[in-house]
Amino acid sequence: MQVRRLTRSRTNRVLTGLCGGIGEYLGIDPVVIRLIWIIVPGLNLCAYIIGSIIVPEE
Repeated sequence: MQVRRLTRSRTNRVLTGLCGGIGEYLGIDPVVIRLIWIIVPGLNLCAYIIGSIIVPEE
């Protein structure tokens, strides 16, 4: 069994690749993650910056 790790994407990136990495990890289109990130209150710029720092690049 292969262990999946959440990483920032190198190919599906707009800024840091965080949404692309989350989309790849969950198996959905990264555009959906980006739209959710914009629409859902509470997921703001600070959370994105912290996630970009904590989640390693692939």
